[in-house]
Amino acid sequence: MTGGEQRQLDERGFVLLHGFISPQLLEELRAELERVYAAEGDKAGSEFRKEPHTRRLANLADKGDAFLRVISDAAILEYVGCVIPGRFKLGSLNARAPNPQSEWVQPLHCDVGALPDEKGFWVCNVIWMLDDFTAENGATRVVPGSHRWGKYPQDALADPAAPHPDEILVLAPAGTVAVINTHAWHGGTANRSGGPRRCLHAFYTRWDKPQQQFQRDLLSEATERKLSPELRELLAIDDEFNARVTLADPLRSGFLK
Repeated sequence: MTGGEQRQLDERGFVLLHGFISPQLLEELRAELERVYAAEGDKAGSEFRKEPHTRRLANLADKGDAFLRVISDAAILEYVGCVIPGRFKLGSLNARAPNPQSEWVQPLHCDVGALPDEKGFWVCNVIWMLDDFTAENGATRVVPGSHRWGKYPQDALADPAAPHPDEILVLAPAGTVAVINTHAWHGGTANRSGGPRRCLHAFYTRWDKPQQQFQRDLLSEATERKLSPELRELLAIDDEFNARVTLADPLRSGFLK
Protein backbone atom coordinates (compact mmCIF):
# COMPACT_ATOMS: atom_id res chain seq x y z
CA MET A 1 0.00 0.00 0.00
CA THR A 2 1.36 3.38 -0.98
CA GLY A 3 1.28 6.66 0.91
CA GLY A 4 -0.98 8.09 -1.79
CA GLU A 5 -3.48 5.28 -1.28
CA GLN A 6 -3.46 5.89 2.45
CA ARG A 7 -4.20 9.56 1.86
CA GLN A 8 -7.08 8.70 -0.44
CA LEU A 9 -8.61 6.46 2.22
CA ASP A 10 -8.12 9.14 4.83
CA GLU A 11 -9.31 12.13 2.80
CA ARG A 12 -11.81 10.77 0.26
CA GLY A 13 -12.86 7.65 2.15
CA PHE A 14 -12.12 5.18 -0.65
CA VAL A 15 -9.37 3.87 -2.89
CA LEU A 16 -9.46 1.87 -6.14
CA LEU A 17 -7.08 -1.02 -6.79
CA HIS A 18 -7.11 -1.52 -10.55
CA GLY A 19 -6.31 -4.99 -11.91
CA PHE A 20 -6.22 -6.50 -8.44
CA ILE A 21 -8.28 -9.59 -9.36
CA SER A 22 -6.41 -11.95 -11.66
CA PRO A 23 -8.21 -13.03 -14.86
CA GLN A 24 -8.32 -16.61 -13.57
CA LEU A 25 -9.86 -15.65 -10.21
CA LEU A 26 -12.27 -13.26 -11.92
CA GLU A 27 -13.68 -16.04 -14.08
CA GLU A 28 -13.83 -18.41 -11.11
CA LEU A 29 -15.76 -15.92 -8.99
CA ARG A 30 -18.22 -15.19 -11.79
CA ALA A 31 -18.84 -18.91 -12.29
CA GLU A 32 -19.22 -19.51 -8.57
CA LEU A 33 -21.72 -16.68 -8.22
CA GLU A 34 -23.87 -18.01 -11.04
CA ARG A 35 -23.68 -21.52 -9.57
CA VAL A 36 -24.97 -20.27 -6.22
CA TYR A 37 -27.68 -18.11 -7.80
CA ALA A 38 -28.93 -21.11 -9.79
CA ALA A 39 -28.83 -23.44 -6.78
CA GLU A 40 -30.68 -21.07 -4.46
CA GLY A 41 -33.29 -19.74 -6.86
CA ASP A 42 -35.99 -17.76 -5.06
CA LYS A 43 -34.18 -18.29 -1.75
CA ALA A 44 -31.08 -16.42 -2.91
CA GLY A 45 -29.96 -13.95 -0.26
CA SER A 46 -32.45 -15.26 2.31
CA GLU A 47 -29.87 -15.21 5.12
CA PHE A 48 -30.11 -11.43 4.98
CA ARG A 49 -32.68 -9.07 3.46
CA LYS A 50 -34.16 -8.70 -0.01
CA GLU A 51 -33.53 -5.54 -2.01
CA PRO A 52 -35.93 -4.33 -4.73
CA HIS A 53 -34.96 -5.02 -8.35
CA THR A 54 -31.66 -6.59 -7.26
CA ARG A 55 -30.12 -10.06 -7.16
CA ARG A 56 -28.42 -10.64 -3.83
CA LEU A 57 -26.56 -13.51 -2.17
CA ALA A 58 -25.58 -13.75 1.48
CA ASN A 59 -23.37 -15.94 3.69
CA LEU A 60 -20.93 -16.53 0.84
CA ALA A 61 -18.14 -17.49 3.24
CA ASP A 62 -19.97 -20.84 3.43
CA LYS A 63 -20.42 -21.32 -0.31
CA GLY A 64 -17.05 -21.92 -1.94
CA ASP A 65 -13.30 -21.89 -1.43
CA ALA A 66 -12.90 -18.94 -3.81
CA PHE A 67 -14.99 -16.82 -1.45
CA LEU A 68 -12.79 -17.79 1.49
CA ARG A 69 -9.78 -16.57 -0.49
CA VAL A 70 -11.53 -13.25 -1.11
CA ILE A 71 -12.22 -12.48 2.55
CA SER A 72 -8.72 -13.45 3.73
CA ASP A 73 -6.56 -11.81 1.05
CA ALA A 74 -3.58 -10.45 3.00
CA ALA A 75 -3.11 -7.37 0.82
CA ILE A 76 -6.76 -6.38 1.16
CA LEU A 77 -6.68 -6.89 4.92
CA GLU A 78 -3.83 -4.37 5.08
CA TYR A 79 -6.09 -1.75 3.49
CA VAL A 80 -8.95 -2.66 5.83
CA GLY A 81 -6.57 -2.18 8.74
CA CYS A 82 -5.97 1.41 7.61
CA VAL A 83 -9.69 2.10 8.00
CA ILE A 84 -10.19 0.01 11.17
CA PRO A 85 -6.98 0.12 13.23
CA GLY A 86 -6.36 -2.85 15.52
CA ARG A 87 -8.50 -5.97 15.56
CA PHE A 88 -11.37 -6.46 13.13
CA LYS A 89 -13.45 -9.34 11.80
CA LEU A 90 -15.62 -10.22 8.84
CA GLY A 91 -19.15 -8.96 9.31
CA SER A 92 -20.53 -10.56 6.14
CA LEU A 93 -19.71 -11.56 2.57
CA ASN A 94 -22.57 -10.84 0.18
CA ALA A 95 -23.07 -10.39 -3.55
CA ARG A 96 -25.12 -7.68 -5.20
CA ALA A 97 -26.23 -7.24 -8.81
CA PRO A 98 -28.83 -4.58 -9.73
CA ASN A 99 -31.23 -5.92 -12.34
CA PRO A 100 -30.64 -4.67 -15.89
CA GLN A 101 -32.97 -2.01 -17.28
CA SER A 102 -34.18 -0.96 -13.85
CA GLU A 103 -34.70 2.49 -12.34
CA TRP A 104 -34.03 1.34 -8.75
CA VAL A 105 -31.47 3.55 -6.96
CA GLN A 106 -30.08 2.77 -3.52
CA PRO A 107 -30.46 5.77 -1.22
CA LEU A 108 -27.26 7.23 0.12
CA HIS A 109 -26.51 5.51 3.41
CA CYS A 110 -23.80 4.61 5.90
CA ASP A 111 -23.27 0.86 6.22
CA VAL A 112 -25.27 -0.66 9.08
CA GLY A 113 -26.24 2.88 10.09
CA ALA A 114 -22.75 3.34 11.53
CA LEU A 115 -21.27 6.66 12.62
CA PRO A 116 -17.72 6.84 13.98
CA ASP A 117 -17.63 6.54 17.77
CA GLU A 118 -15.15 7.57 20.46
CA LYS A 119 -12.69 4.94 19.18
CA GLY A 120 -12.94 6.13 15.58
CA PHE A 121 -13.96 4.32 12.40
CA TRP A 122 -15.35 0.80 12.71
CA VAL A 123 -16.79 -0.30 9.34
CA CYS A 124 -15.12 -0.99 5.99
CA ASN A 125 -16.60 -2.51 2.85
CA VAL A 126 -14.47 -4.01 0.09
CA ILE A 127 -16.16 -4.22 -3.32
CA TRP A 128 -14.79 -6.87 -5.68
CA MET A 129 -15.93 -5.79 -9.16
CA LEU A 130 -16.77 -8.81 -11.31
CA ASP A 131 -18.08 -6.67 -14.19
CA ASP A 132 -17.18 -3.20 -15.41
CA PHE A 133 -18.68 -0.44 -13.26
CA THR A 134 -20.02 2.19 -15.67
CA ALA A 135 -22.25 5.25 -15.53
CA GLU A 136 -25.02 3.21 -17.20
CA ASN A 137 -24.94 -0.09 -15.30
CA GLY A 138 -25.33 0.88 -11.66
CA ALA A 139 -21.90 1.93 -10.45
CA THR A 140 -21.53 2.76 -6.76
CA ARG A 141 -21.57 6.46 -5.87
CA VAL A 142 -19.66 7.94 -2.92
CA VAL A 143 -19.69 11.42 -1.39
CA PRO A 144 -15.98 12.04 -0.70
CA GLY A 145 -15.10 13.14 2.82
CA SER A 146 -18.53 12.34 4.24
CA HIS A 147 -17.03 9.65 6.47
CA ARG A 148 -15.83 12.54 8.67
CA TRP A 149 -19.12 14.42 8.91
CA GLY A 150 -20.62 12.34 11.72
CA LYS A 151 -24.15 12.53 10.37
CA TYR A 152 -26.62 10.37 8.47
CA PRO A 153 -27.67 11.29 4.92
CA GLN A 154 -31.32 10.68 5.79
CA ASP A 155 -31.07 13.38 8.46
CA ALA A 156 -29.31 15.90 6.21
CA LEU A 157 -30.92 15.39 2.81
CA ALA A 158 -34.46 15.88 1.59
CA ASP A 159 -34.11 12.82 -0.67
CA PRO A 160 -31.15 10.45 -0.08
CA ALA A 161 -31.98 8.66 -3.35
CA ALA A 162 -31.46 11.83 -5.41
CA PRO A 163 -28.08 12.69 -6.93
CA HIS A 164 -25.79 14.53 -4.51
CA PRO A 165 -23.86 17.52 -5.91
CA ASP A 166 -20.56 16.20 -4.54
CA GLU A 167 -20.96 12.50 -5.31
CA ILE A 168 -18.41 10.60 -7.38
CA LEU A 169 -19.30 7.55 -9.46
CA VAL A 170 -16.86 4.71 -8.82
CA LEU A 171 -16.11 3.81 -12.44
CA ALA A 172 -13.63 1.02 -13.09
CA PRO A 173 -13.14 -2.11 -15.20
CA ALA A 174 -13.87 -5.62 -14.01
CA GLY A 175 -11.05 -6.92 -11.84
CA THR A 176 -10.85 -3.74 -9.77
CA VAL A 177 -11.28 -3.76 -6.01
CA ALA A 178 -12.63 -0.71 -4.14
CA VAL A 179 -11.86 -0.33 -0.44
CA ILE A 180 -14.40 2.03 1.11
CA ASN A 181 -14.70 3.53 4.57
CA THR A 182 -18.45 3.03 4.62
CA HIS A 183 -19.14 5.61 7.24
CA ALA A 184 -19.01 7.62 4.00
CA TRP A 185 -22.32 8.28 2.29
CA HIS A 186 -22.65 5.86 -0.62
CA GLY A 187 -25.14 3.80 -2.60
CA GLY A 188 -25.70 1.93 -5.84
CA THR A 189 -27.11 3.68 -8.89
CA ALA A 190 -29.65 2.35 -11.41
CA ASN A 191 -28.59 -0.31 -13.90
CA ARG A 192 -30.15 1.13 -17.05
CA SER A 193 -27.98 -1.06 -19.28
CA GLY A 194 -28.92 -4.43 -20.67
CA GLY A 195 -26.06 -6.25 -19.00
CA PRO A 196 -24.96 -7.47 -15.58
CA ARG A 197 -23.15 -5.51 -12.87
CA ARG A 198 -22.02 -8.14 -10.37
CA CYS A 199 -19.84 -7.61 -7.34
CA LEU A 200 -18.93 -9.05 -3.98
CA HIS A 201 -19.21 -7.01 -0.78
CA ALA A 202 -16.74 -8.11 1.90
CA PHE A 203 -17.85 -6.15 4.95
CA TYR A 204 -15.50 -5.88 7.96
CA THR A 205 -16.22 -4.48 11.39
CA ARG A 206 -14.20 -3.70 14.52
CA TRP A 207 -13.75 -6.58 16.95
CA ASP A 208 -15.99 -5.06 19.67
CA LYS A 209 -18.99 -4.59 17.38
CA PRO A 210 -21.54 -7.26 16.30
CA GLN A 211 -21.30 -9.11 13.01
CA GLN A 212 -23.89 -8.46 10.34
CA GLN A 213 -24.28 -12.21 9.83
CA PHE A 214 -23.33 -14.51 12.72
CA GLN A 215 -20.81 -16.73 10.97
CA ARG A 216 -20.57 -19.39 13.67
CA ASP A 217 -24.23 -20.32 13.20
CA LEU A 218 -24.27 -19.92 9.44
CA LEU A 219 -21.24 -21.97 8.46
CA SER A 220 -21.72 -25.65 7.65
CA GLU A 221 -19.64 -28.28 9.42
CA ALA A 222 -17.88 -29.01 6.13
CA THR A 223 -16.77 -25.39 5.76
CA GLU A 224 -15.78 -25.02 9.39
CA ARG A 225 -13.57 -28.14 9.25
CA LYS A 226 -11.39 -26.63 6.53
CA LEU A 227 -10.90 -23.22 8.12
CA SER A 228 -7.34 -22.29 9.01
CA PRO A 229 -6.68 -20.74 12.44
CA GLU A 230 -6.40 -17.36 10.70
CA LEU A 231 -9.80 -17.77 9.05
CA ARG A 232 -11.38 -18.92 12.32
CA GLU A 233 -10.14 -15.71 13.91
CA LEU A 234 -11.27 -13.53 10.99
CA LEU A 235 -14.74 -15.10 11.13
CA ALA A 236 -14.77 -14.90 14.96
CA ILE A 237 -15.78 -18.55 15.17
CA ASP A 238 -14.33 -19.13 18.65
CA ASP A 239 -14.92 -15.63 20.03
CA GLU A 240 -17.52 -15.83 22.80
CA PHE A 241 -17.60 -12.04 23.16
CA ASN A 242 -18.56 -11.82 19.48
CA ALA A 243 -21.29 -14.39 20.05
CA ARG A 244 -22.75 -12.41 22.93
CA VAL A 245 -22.79 -9.03 21.20
CA THR A 246 -23.99 -10.37 17.83
CA LEU A 247 -26.78 -12.53 19.19
CA ALA A 248 -27.92 -9.64 21.37
CA ASP A 249 -28.15 -7.19 18.48
CA PRO A 250 -26.76 -8.12 15.04
CA LEU A 251 -25.90 -5.27 12.70
CA ARG A 252 -28.66 -4.32 10.28
CA SER A 253 -28.64 -2.82 6.83
CA GLY A 254 -28.12 0.92 6.59
CA PHE A 255 -31.11 1.31 4.25
CA LEU A 256 -33.10 -1.94 4.09
CA LYS A 257 -35.75 -2.15 6.81
